[in-house]
Amino acid sequence: MGYLRLGSISCFASGASRFAAQLGPMIRPTFSGRSILIVEDEVLIAMDIAAEFEKRGARVEVASSLRQALELVEADGLSAAILDHGLRDGDSSVVCARLQERGIPFVIHSGYREVDVEGACLNGPLIEKPARMEVLLATVEGLLKSR
Repeated sequence: MGYLRLGSISCFASGASRFAAQLGPMIRPTFSGRSILIVEDEVLIAMDIAAEFEKRGARVEVASSLRQALELVEADGLSAAILDHGLRDGDSSVVCARLQERGIPFVIHSGYREVDVEGACLNGPLIEKPARMEVLLATVEGLLKSR
């Protein structure tokens, strides 16, 4: 269960995930031709997220540190990013700022609560961990459709 913030609209992610689960196979986001950056220092979480996006056709890059993320955020063709806010070598605020400068949508997927996220990271939806994969997929899909 987590808190989902989309701009000025907020809801509990558990409610959104129940909705996504009820729709089941009717809603299956596809990310064919999209490039997704995952910034996550927990290896198993990164692997799970990457696998779900790859199953749906995305090209996925994974960064486990702030240094790696800052390199990968400059990639041509980057469509969206999913960022853990608290990394071992710092928080992802500088990555959020660079994504915002480049016009690339992002989601904060973190154990941090909304009150703990600051700066440019406030410009992306916040999905607290743990969250259902359907919520994360639907949120990224919505960001890409709104571009």
